[in-house]
Amino acid sequence: MNDLFLIAEIKAVYGSNGSVLIESFSDFPERFFKLESVFIDLFGNKKEFFVESVNETGGRITLKFKNFDSAEDVKILVGKKVFVSKEKSVKLSDNTFYIHDLLNSDVFWNSNLIGQVTDVLRYPANDVYEITDNDGKKILLPAVKDYIASFDPVNKRLELVTDCDLLYDDEN
Repeated sequence: MNDLFLIAEIKAVYGSNGSVLIESFSDFPERFFKLESVFIDLFGNKKEFFVESVNETGGRITLKFKNFDSAEDVKILVGKKVFVSKEKSVKLSDNTFYIHDLLNSDVFWNSNLIGQVTDVLRYPANDVYEITDNDGKKILLPAVKDYIASFDPVNKRLELVTDCDLLYDDEN
């Protein structure tokens, strides 16, 4: 069960029939309409839940799980994370990567190891990689081609272009 990928969080009970409102962490909202099952972390164990129906309401997605037929039944799920297996993950186009591929990757600039990717901040214009350098300082790097020379997800190695300017988080 180590190959589970986070796709959403259950935010609230929705209605009285056992549906839940989710916050999607996926760039592919259509993926939810194809789900047959998901995994939810309950008390430290990932349990499989079978999806009965999926609806979109006001731009938000609701899920209904089989054998959960009332608001009382699903109340325990609020705040829980929703995962899918690796086999059910969306296949990405070239030069597009999942956040979990990037996290803990070594970052090289001018062939020198400068730190590791510790977070990916999501913004409307583009993502921003938070890199913790060898001294523990935070570097913010726009996730755009002008800054990235290459990324190897297998070896977790992010190579920056040689002439990019790095912005430390504490700069004013």
